[in-house]
Amino acid sequence: MIFKKKLLGVGILVAIGATSAAWATTGYAPHGIGLKAKGMGGVGIALPQDAIAGGVNPAGMVWVGNRVDFGVDLFRPIRDAEIDNMGGPGVPGKYDGSETKLFLIPEFGYNQMVSDTMSLGVSVFGNGGMNTDYKTAIPLFGSTEAGIDLMQLFVVPTLSMKLNENHSIGIGVNLAAQAFEANGLENFDGTTPPTSSPGNVTNNGHDFSYGAGVRIGWTGKVAPGVTLGATYQTRTWMTEFDDYKGLFAENGDFDVPSNWGLGIAVEATPKLTVAFDYQRINYSEVASVGNSIDNFLTCAAPDCILGADNGPGFGWDDQNVYKLGLAYQAKDNLVLRAGYTYGTDVIPSGEVTFNVLAPATVQKHISLGGTYTLQNGSELTFAYMHAFEEEVTGPTKFAPGNTSIKMHQDSIGVAYGWKF
Repeated sequence: MIFKKKLLGVGILVAIGATSAAWATTGYAPHGIGLKAKGMGGVGIALPQDAIAGGVNPAGMVWVGNRVDFGVDLFRPIRDAEIDNMGGPGVPGKYDGSETKLFLIPEFGYNQMVSDTMSLGVSVFGNGGMNTDYKTAIPLFGSTEAGIDLMQLFVVPTLSMKLNENHSIGIGVNLAAQAFEANGLENFDGTTPPTSSPGNVTNNGHDFSYGAGVRIGWTGKVAPGVTLGATYQTRTWMTEFDDYKGLFAENGDFDVPSNWGLGIAVEATPKLTVAFDYQRINYSEVASVGNSIDNFLTCAAPDCILGADNGPGFGWDDQNVYKLGLAYQAKDNLVLRAGYTYGTDVIPSGEVTFNVLAPATVQKHISLGGTYTLQNGSELTFAYMHAFEEEVTGPTKFAPGNTSIKMHQDSIGVAYGWKF
């Protein structure tokens, strides 16, 4: 069984590009799914544009028709930390968490109309991830090079159905796989602070986790040129990371949190479409993500040690995400896109210490994109995103002074799609 699990895990690594994942744009989720959506701020709840749209709202798939889409995004996150007194008495230690700077994120979608009112499809994409790759040890954490690597792959089969000429509903099954690795946390792999499972905290290579959940959605053309959308994704229940059951709360549990969203798309002119999405990501419902580091101090062992049900986590808040996108039909064969995304901060200042490993600080994103239709009818899409640098500072736990974390990001991607 262990061999089969590891063999399947290798398949995951290959499927998501055989690289570490670091697409922490809204928390550790992507700001958009599909390069057409990414080029216009990530909007897609009321505006399906390709066969990857089922990863946002499965109800939209019946409107995109028969098509196939392939894409890849080149992602460049720059992450840094500074910890007081870690460079000597009164001297801050500065740490570069970007030894690996470039990451490839592939995507794939297929949709087939099985009747005039029903489609079956599948959307495959990286649902989220986080990577820190520090070049040196961080004395607060351990004696070897520190960092984490989290990858999430979603395969979402979808069924979408038109209720009438204006409304549709859809359902998708989230088939999820995760890979995780932690290094350089030797100071937590013992009794001070304690863990429920010594030897299962750090330096164990990649471990793998599998699970499933459901997403449902609706779209409706409520007035000429106006479409509304709504979507809900259940919590995706995952198997535990056995090799890190002494690190994550609830014995290695790391489920994917639920989320829901509302969207509107308006044809402002015959050539210009304006879309807006609101999304709520419920990070705090997953103990390993939402539990506070202060759980070490507020309740007694064994209830609040690392790996316990109330064990400390990253202390993330739930996130509200706002997305605005524009699409302009510049020529018959050229659509230009632009967008802006804002996500509320997930890391309170009192939770900065553990988040040296997961510095999901970015909040503001801008994006540009476009699709050029070739003579044979196929489509070439590009998208660029920049996330502005944000810094969070707070008191260092287990040591005097303060800790600061920051990150900024860029990505550029290309996709090829065709209708059949």
